[in-house]
Amino acid sequence: MKRIFVWMLAGLVSSSVHGQVKMSKDERKAEKRERINQLIKQEEEGALVFEKQSTFYFRLNTDGWGIGYEKGKYKSAVKTNLWWIDLFGERRSPKEESVTNIFGGGGFVFLGNPFRYGKINNLYTTRLGFGQQYLIGGKGNKNGVAVSAIYGGGLSVGWLKPYYIEVEDPSTGQATQIRYNNNDSIFLDFNSIIGGAGLFKGFNEIKPVPGLHARAALRFDNNRFNETVGTLEIGLTAEYYTQGIQTMALNPERKFFLNAYLAIVFGRRK
Repeated sequence: MKRIFVWMLAGLVSSSVHGQVKMSKDERKAEKRERINQLIKQEEEGALVFEKQSTFYFRLNTDGWGIGYEKGKYKSAVKTNLWWIDLFGERRSPKEESVTNIFGGGGFVFLGNPFRYGKINNLYTTRLGFGQQYLIGGKGNKNGVAVSAIYGGGLSVGWLKPYYIEVEDPSTGQATQIRYNNNDSIFLDFNSIIGGAGLFKGFNEIKPVPGLHARAALRFDNNRFNETVGTLEIGLTAEYYTQGIQTMALNPERKFFLNAYLAIVFGRRK
């Protein structure tokens, strides 16, 4: 009888605790809904519901990729001043293709290091820009997606690094690492190439090329009334350098670059 009483008491305690936990979760959800409703009401009355935001982003371009940081200061319910820095990015030619040469002899097969045939320079990028974010749709809709326009521009620096490959010197038969010269036919002799020289080869020869960039995009935000930022951005970037840049031996130099991009933006609002 005593054992039955203990079981009943334990069951009552467990049910009570479970009910308190469930009530606590429901209360938190209700509190969150109420807070969001208050933020929507304040915005509709013209008040600033947040003062600033800090975000990081990862971007995939039609000609490469990049990572960066963005800071925003809210000026009104629909307008935010922005500045951003692309910490590091890389541009690649659509004609680039990673290949591997295969060598054999004495019953053995050897694979060379992967390399990009015809590539003569790596182009890395850094950008510092200023602009604005303008809310164009989704105001007052707590369950929808807010759509904003992003526009601005600023300074760019292209970091040009010579691309090295390892080849077999036809005069000595020895392996050697070379970069491209305008009259260097061995660089483009596919059968003489052993493989790539490695990612860090040539870093001590990097040359900066200054330029300018402009940016225009649409940002889609379904967390506009939350402290957490999690948005998707689709846009265009135009970039102009002060001197011609050539990344592939068989392509002409270029000063102007235009690409489309898709970015994931995440961070916090305060």
